[in-house]
Amino acid sequence: MQTAPPPPPTALPLRPPAHQVHPRAVRWWQLRDVLGTVLLTAPQLAVLLVLGADAPGWLPVTAGVTAVLGLAYALVVPRILYRIHRWEVTGEAVYTLSGWLVREWRIAPISRVQTVDTEHGPLQQLLKLASVTVTTASARGPVTIRGLDADDAAELARVLTETTQAVPGDAT
Repeated sequence: MQTAPPPPPTALPLRPPAHQVHPRAVRWWQLRDVLGTVLLTAPQLAVLLVLGADAPGWLPVTAGVTAVLGLAYALVVPRILYRIHRWEVTGEAVYTLSGWLVREWRIAPISRVQTVDTEHGPLQQLLKLASVTVTTASARGPVTIRGLDADDAAELARVLTETTQAVPGDAT
């Protein structure tokens, strides 16, 4: 006697995630970008100071362009990121949408979640923000939600841990 094959898994609904990251994430991204601009501009300025009049004529131009473009990026891009970045956790999946030039939309089924981690970098700690990383049994890698309020991130990690423990399966 043959048994009927198992029904195909139902697809998760494809829709934008519901929640925005915390508004302080804009400041975090801006600070991070300004620090990157300083790290790129400072060596150029140091060479200008050391060489003085002997510095090549193009060096002040590149230092100025680096500073102006870096600061413009820090003012504009984080606001775009804030409008785009979304996340949501349901009983079935973790949804994320991120990126600005290349948008990445990730859906990780709860049954595939292996670990849930929170991260608080120095700038995030300063702004009371955190990131939650959900590692899944996927070759694509973990799903990360960046720019959450630190307390919300801790609660999200707790809820995800409880939810994944309640879902049957071995996350493989």
